[in-house]
Amino acid sequence: MYVSALAADAGPDAGGRGDRLVALADPNPGRMAVHTRRLVAAGRPAPEHLHPADLAAAVRRLGIDRVIVTAPDRFHADHVVAALDAGADAVVEKPLTTDEDGVRRIAEAVERTGREVLVTFNYRYAPRNSALKRVIADGEIGDVTSLHFEWVLDTAHGADYFRRWHRQKENSGGLLVHKSSHHFDLVNWWTSGVPTRVFASGGLRFYGAENAAARGLGPRPARGTSEAGRGDAFSLDLAADEAYRELYLDNERYDGYLRDRDVFDDGITIEDNLALVVDYAVPHAAGRRTATMSYALNAHSPWEGYVVAVNGTRGRAELTVVERGSVPLADGVAGAVVDPSMHPDGVGADAARPVSERLVVQQHFRTAREVPIAGGDGGHGGGDALLLRDVFDGPGPDPLQRTASWRDGVRSVVVGIAGNASLVTGRAVRTADLDLGPAATALGAELTGA
Repeated sequence: MYVSALAADAGPDAGGRGDRLVALADPNPGRMAVHTRRLVAAGRPAPEHLHPADLAAAVRRLGIDRVIVTAPDRFHADHVVAALDAGADAVVEKPLTTDEDGVRRIAEAVERTGREVLVTFNYRYAPRNSALKRVIADGEIGDVTSLHFEWVLDTAHGADYFRRWHRQKENSGGLLVHKSSHHFDLVNWWTSGVPTRVFASGGLRFYGAENAAARGLGPRPARGTSEAGRGDAFSLDLAADEAYRELYLDNERYDGYLRDRDVFDDGITIEDNLALVVDYAVPHAAGRRTATMSYALNAHSPWEGYVVAVNGTRGRAELTVVERGSVPLADGVAGAVVDPSMHPDGVGADAARPVSERLVVQQHFRTAREVPIAGGDGGHGGGDALLLRDVFDGPGPDPLQRTASWRDGVRSVVVGIAGNASLVTGRAVRTADLDLGPAATALGAELTGA
């Protein structure tokens, strides 16, 4: 996404803006070569190629201003801290990090260096989510008392987390950290709240070898890019897509990374069904009060989208979004784009469940009204383009405060971290009991319990 933006005519090199991609760092030289070819073809200078271990030295040597971290989640803290200590600011994909240690290390580095860390929560920028933010901020439903939030990932997008590095909790923190950090950030942002207590339940109930055997699926192809995998609805054929072939299949020889693992094989350690109850400290006329969210995530739904209901002292707001109505099959193979929110142009029509978004607000003793949602083109409801503008050009005036700092990243990720702990213990976990170091103090009294 970032390389494409830098290569585009509307990118930061256009119009006299001086941003330039100075270097790429990746343990796989083949992937760097692919991106460099794209940049050069667009008339941009070829960046230097680095190994991630050389990041800090490169920041100092090349005078780099900002490092954009898009590595697997377990490396986020390493790269952010290295960038900050070397004298650069950092832009990091969500989640900020995966565990308490990562939170502590990033907070300590910010405290030590005074550098900035921006977390790219692009769903804040989607017009439908901004519309709900305005409804709540304007007081239309009063003070928030409770929320219900359900997100369903379909058998194209949801399945993909079980093919790649995300399938190992040590790499991603599980879907509660990797995926749900988007959702928890939205709740924090919508309500101006701070999560204080988390209870979680869930498990691996659809994907994985045991579940496949229990349903009598029989032997499975080890990977999608194979003769056996090409006729399977849950397989991904890397050879059939130019981008996947270029970035992954052609470059497996460098690091052995397989992008097309079978979703029903052994070794998957993340959950595919999750339910949480989360308490928040939210603004109230008398200061702060507790609001409670019920949250559910399913990664094997036949359709993709989300439903949010926010209850307040004056009424209720309901946001319903269908990002893809079904996953179509052609000759037994799912040909749909993996992520419909990122590639809406690749989503087909579904008569019974069309792609749609609807925000309805109803105050007590009044009839419901539908709130208009401004149109947005491109990935994540138009959010990607707006996010990239802020990343490269700097945030402009924004009463909705969509730009997210590392503190916002912490407030989001602590829900997943506490949820993972609750899955292990079977008990509710107070976020104030997490060992966050200086991050706890930075988040304020509501989170620290002070």
